[in-house]
Amino acid sequence: MDGTAITEALETFEKSDATFDDVLARAVDLIHASNRRFHWTGIYELFPDGVLRLGPFVGAPTEHVFISVGRGVCGSAVAEKRNKNIPDVTREPNYLACSASTRSELVVLIRRDDCIYAQIDIDSNEVDAFDAAVEGRVQRVADWIAGLYERNREGAPHAPA
Repeated sequence: MDGTAITEALETFEKSDATFDDVLARAVDLIHASNRRFHWTGIYELFPDGVLRLGPFVGAPTEHVFISVGRGVCGSAVAEKRNKNIPDVTREPNYLACSASTRSELVVLIRRDDCIYAQIDIDSNEVDAFDAAVEGRVQRVADWIAGLYERNREGAPHAPA
C-alpha cells in the first residue's frame, strides 16, 4: 500500500466517526503493513514539556516510552527540526537501542510549518532499509496526520518547534 492509498484509507476511517486515537493507531498499522522491511513502527507525540511520548505502535514493547528532545534519533529529529534517515544505527552516536536487531531507523516529523505535533518512527532489521521513495511515502502519511492534529487541536498534544 502506498502513501496515497494509506491516506485514502485513513480518510474513510476518520469519516466513520473513529476517535483521534483510533485513527492514529490505524495509521501505524497501515504504515507498518506497507513494507516487509519495517519491524517496528510507532508514533511519538510531542508534548509542551519537550518530551516525546510513545503513542500507538506495532512491534515489540520498548523501554523508550518517554524521550527528551535532543536525545536519540527521535529527540534529535525534533531538536534539529528535520526528518532523520539513519542507514546504520551502529554508526549513530546518539542512537537509543530499542532492539539489538535494529539496523536502520527512519523518523519523519508530523508537522505544520514550525509546529511539530509528533513523529513517525520506523525501525528495520536491515541496514539502509529506507530509500527516498519509502521516506516520501511515509512523509505523505505524516502530512495527512498533521491535518488530523489540526482538526483535533484542542485535545491533541503539540509543541511549537
